[in-house]
Parts: sequence; C-alpha cells; structure tokens
Amino acid sequence: MHTSTVQTDIIEARQLSKIIENPPSRVEILLDITFSVPRGQFLAIMGASGSGKSTLLGLLAGLDNVTSGRVVLDGVDITDLREDELARVRGRKIGFVFQSYQLVPTLTAEENILLPAELTGYNGALGQRAKELLNRVGLSHRAHHYPVQLSGGEQQRVALARAFITQPPILMADEPTGNLDSANGQHVLDLLVQLNREEKTTLVLVTHDRRLAEYADRIITLRDGRVVADELAQQAVEA
Repeated sequence: MHTSTVQTDIIEARQLSKIIENPPSRVEILLDITFSVPRGQFLAIMGASGSGKSTLLGLLAGLDNVTSGRVVLDGVDITDLREDELARVRGRKIGFVFQSYQLVPTLTAEENILLPAELTGYNGALGQRAKELLNRVGLSHRAHHYPVQLSGGEQQRVALARAFITQPPILMADEPTGNLDSANGQHVLDLLVQLNREEKTTLVLVTHDRRLAEYADRIITLRDGRVVADELAQQAVEA
C-alpha cells in the first residue's frame, strides 16, 4: 500500500540568484540564497533598503523570475511553471499583504476581501467567512465602505482579512506596517500575529524594522544580496 509523507518544509529556496545583465553593466541583486522554512514557522527577512529582501520575497512567491536556482512551495517546484500555472499555485497556497495595501478602489471592503476567492474559483460559501474576518479585524461597521472612505490603518486591516480569506498555507507580508504611524502599525502587527497563529499559517515577513522582526520565530538577515545571518529570533535579539 502506498503511503504519502507529510512535507515538513513548506518553502525551499535552493541557490537562488537574481542578476540583471545589461552589458556592460551587471547588477547582482541576490546571490546563492539557500534556506528552507518549516511548516508553521514565522520567518522574518531583514535587511537595509537595497539588500534584496523584497526581491527575495517576489522570487519565493513566483512574482519574479530567478536567474538561477529553484523555488519549491508546499512540494511544488514553481521555478519553470507558466504564468497561468503560477497563478493557480499562488491562488491556492499564498496570501499577500503589501506595504501599499493594494485594494481595488471600486470595490467595498467586503468585496475586496472576497476578491482572491473569486479569482481562484471558490464558491459563494466564503461570504460568511468574509464577514467573520471583517469582525476579527474590527471592521464589521465598514463592510460596505470603499477604500477612499477608510484610513490607512483600516485599509491595511482589510488587506489582512483578504490575505486569509482562502485559508492559504503560506502568508507573505512585505513591510506591512511601512505606511502606517506607530499606533496603527502596532495594531496591524498584533492582528497579523494573532491571525497567523489562529489560522496556523506559515508567515514570511519582510521588514527593515528590528522591532517587528522580534515577533518572529526566526530571522534571516540579508546584506548586499547575501544571507549574513540566519538565527532563531531570540538569539538574534540577544545578539
């Protein structure tokens, strides 16, 4: 009888490089990045502006093409997939939270939350889940408001709820508090950590802020396109 094994690492980066060739210039954005992320881990990717951290997140999500190396998501090697195949994998496996919210201005808060479900062919049964997520981020009273009617903090809370609507196994967040003041940023971060624990998601957070990274289980630090540290978060804090 055939028995399947559970994939323990949900994300694998194998010798990833991203190099822009425009002779005579050559820009090495990422060089030989290798690491894996166990299922359920909260990983923070840190680095100064220009270190390559957002590019790395884009490669892991299949939003950008690698120059060399492989990316495996939940047992699926996405490196050579066509764009339509990549879109299906992203739709099933990844929720996104961006610094700039990325809400559709012509859709209400509730409609924005449901958008990933509609794009990936989920049925209408998620309407109740959208309402529950709105409640969990404290925006039930804003369900029928449009993004222009919401503050930055409220828009990012809508984006959080949207990221979780299809119950993806992986959540990727790129500087999710970067456009917010400290109070709203803290609120969004607390909600992100809480929802991540409740949903048992694997979270990859890109940030330049050490304070945010300290919420993670593990911190990978990039400098000039290379990994210069890979530590459990407590070790990184003590250092």
